[in-house]
Amino acid sequence: MSSQDPTLERYLNGDYAEKNPDWDSADAPWKAEKIAQILKAHQITASSIVEVGCGSGAVLASLQERYPAARMEGYDIAPDAQRFWNLPSNEGISFTLADYLQLDTAIPDVVLVIDVLEHLGNPWDFLSRLRKRARLVVCHIPLDLSAVSVVRERPLLHVRSKVGHLHYFTRNLAVVLLEESGYEVIEARYTNASLDAPQRTVKTRLAGYLRRLVYACNKDLGVRLLGGETLMVIARPREDA
Repeated sequence: MSSQDPTLERYLNGDYAEKNPDWDSADAPWKAEKIAQILKAHQITASSIVEVGCGSGAVLASLQERYPAARMEGYDIAPDAQRFWNLPSNEGISFTLADYLQLDTAIPDVVLVIDVLEHLGNPWDFLSRLRKRARLVVCHIPLDLSAVSVVRERPLLHVRSKVGHLHYFTRNLAVVLLEESGYEVIEARYTNASLDAPQRTVKTRLAGYLRRLVYACNKDLGVRLLGGETLMVIARPREDA
């Protein structure tokens, strides 16, 4: 991630921190559990984990409970994120204020890209450069794009203004992004965020009843119609890319 990209200014000048003072930390244990589930499903025992765009470090802290022997490193370009890094919950995790892609450090077993791609002006360039710095990548991607969100439009404008989402994905668009950037997608799974993620509003919980009915008929179609889901993807750089 380069500071020359004007779309990243909100993370450098404090705008993101002002609008999101907790750095979305409350969802971290839930996200960490989803990461652990997909790694376990593919029998991956990581001895070193790097998170690019780690924010508060809360996801790594939660993962450390599941992988106590693993070396954990977090990288972020946002100066405001540093205020979280010395919390007791982050003890034993190494944090660096830097662009991971510009460093010459040891390549870890797993690189986490959790809620990052949608914020980048050029996610293709980021993913392409990340291939040389990763053996295995796990991405968490919100699926903001749906028939309902397009018709209403306001939800898309809200996530753009509040949390800086510049790109909006469906499941297949997210998978294609990784494939176009030189990755083999091993698995892409829904997280059931719309039904069991923490911090759901009353409105979201009520909408969950409708989602359960539609999802039971056809999950992919239901997500494209109603939205509210996120995707956990595990992928590896292609040798021919």
